[in-house]
Amino acid sequence: MRRFGEYTFCEGGNTRQKSLQNALEHVQTPYVMVSDIARTCIPQSLVDRLISSKTCADVIVPVLHIHDTAFFQDSPIAREDVRLIQTPQLSRTDALRQALQTDTAFTDDSSAIKAKGGTVWFIEGDDAAHKITYIEDLQKLSCLAPPSKHSFTGSGFDVHTFSETGPMILAGVKVSDERGFLAHSDGDVALHALTDAILGAASGGDIGDFFPDFDPSYKGADSGKLLQKALSFVRNVGFEIHHCDLTIIAQSPKIGPFKEQMRSRIALLLDIPPFLVNIKATTTEKLSFIGREEGVAVMANATLHYYDWTEK
Repeated sequence: MRRFGEYTFCEGGNTRQKSLQNALEHVQTPYVMVSDIARTCIPQSLVDRLISSKTCADVIVPVLHIHDTAFFQDSPIAREDVRLIQTPQLSRTDALRQALQTDTAFTDDSSAIKAKGGTVWFIEGDDAAHKITYIEDLQKLSCLAPPSKHSFTGSGFDVHTFSETGPMILAGVKVSDERGFLAHSDGDVALHALTDAILGAASGGDIGDFFPDFDPSYKGADSGKLLQKALSFVRNVGFEIHHCDLTIIAQSPKIGPFKEQMRSRIALLLDIPPFLVNIKATTTEKLSFIGREEGVAVMANATLHYYDWTEK
């Protein structure tokens, strides 16, 4: 269980039922309201109706009635007897907790409580609380405005010293067999800086938060795979990468011969066209540890924007 602001997160299970059981271990109130995450436009009026009916039964359920002719298998049935069950549903916590103590799988709380002999009370549902199941359902998200067109930028910086053993991997490309970088992972300083830039644009922390250098599982890790894991995170929270720009600061090795290969490799890792990736190279005119050819530094910038589900 984790606390984040006003919210408590607990570990989910392999099924909806197991996830709910895990959550109920932390519920101390006499009533609990459970909603499908796929229902995003739940009106406040529906929540108010649930709460005002809380003492009417073990579980309070919003329903919709159908207005079209209904068949069950090959025979027509009385449509006034058919109800479409919605969430959220408001249950007595102890009744729901007991109802879930079974190996039988239920698709909602009312089914579990009813099977246990509990009472069910129906209230008027709401068409706005539509369950998002198929791609065309996205057009029914009337409560959500289209995503903002704002862009978000992040910067990253990393530096590694040389080691006497190779290979040297830089921006996902092998640039030397004779020497490499001293690092916990493969030492790809360019991809490390880029990973930080992408996480920074999403306000997602830094590479050390995701892949700590004291974790033995990342010993010698492929930095390209770490970059893709960070990219997966920012995509999962609603972003797409729009552009990235890297400046490699090195007296040695010479970056020029590898720039296009680096560009193509990063584009492949990020699943974006190469023209959205820029690689620059410079030296320190023989000044500092870089000028003494002791290591390489990289600065990176990344630009993200929100994934626009209205255009898909």
